[in-house]
Amino acid sequence: MIYTVTFNPALDYIMHADNISIGETNRSISEEIYIGGKGINVSLVLHELGTESTALGFVAGFTGEEVVNHLTEKGVLCDFVRLPHGNTRINVKLKGNAETEINGKGPDIPEKEYSAFREKIKALSDGDTIILAGSIPGSLPNTVYADLLAMLSDKNINTVVDASGKLLLNVLEYKPFLVKPNTAELSEMFGVKIETEEEIIHYAERLRKMGARNVLVSRAADGAILLSEDGNIHRIKAAVGKAVNSVGAGDSMVAGFVSGYMEAGDYAHALKLGTACGAATAFSSDLAKRSFIDEIFASL
Repeated sequence: MIYTVTFNPALDYIMHADNISIGETNRSISEEIYIGGKGINVSLVLHELGTESTALGFVAGFTGEEVVNHLTEKGVLCDFVRLPHGNTRINVKLKGNAETEINGKGPDIPEKEYSAFREKIKALSDGDTIILAGSIPGSLPNTVYADLLAMLSDKNINTVVDASGKLLLNVLEYKPFLVKPNTAELSEMFGVKIETEEEIIHYAERLRKMGARNVLVSRAADGAILLSEDGNIHRIKAAVGKAVNSVGAGDSMVAGFVSGYMEAGDYAHALKLGTACGAATAFSSDLAKRSFIDEIFASL
């Protein structure tokens, strides 16, 4: 079984307006609500690919209920820990003459509920895969991903980490199966400005030497580079299309890579499917749909 973890899910409330004036009453011309959270996005795209997963994490209040209801209606298995206070956050995104986002903080996670979550992680079995994606609430330390991997270190479990900064660097000693920084995140981790392919490969190899088995660097319009544990460097060009949505594209790439590797055991195939999934989301108003994924896959 694949398990995805989203510590701080959200409802993304998107409001469209012709113009937005700060300090005045504005009226929208349309609204949309989506379920947000990197791990949740991964589970939704895995489901679209026909790969089953269970979404783990924390939800609270009536907004948390909506997250669970939405995923259940989509056919995604859920096993969230429900928090006793607060509400799952709402992120407001205003789209008009300019785009403005106001992201909610999210509820704190009490020790009792965090202990209940750790018990769910301890119950994972050999052969499972866990995907840790995105940021964490301020009430948790930046070692939280590493702490979870330490709990699983005596089991044969593939771990995938899609995070940045210390959240990612702290897990490397536990030899994660896959880490997926983008170029900007890779630059930030090493305190340098990475511009060339040679520089990307150099610093991705440093992550491998620090413990990561496979390093996938997403490069937006420049495609992606994978340094795989067998010592090979895989490159792929970006799909051709008009980008209309950056939200969830990286998560879709992770879902496609994991699903592709599980079905074929081949890194080149996994990279191709991951790239197709990421592009299908980037070229759509919502997360990728299977028919579009297949169309882009065939074009790569």
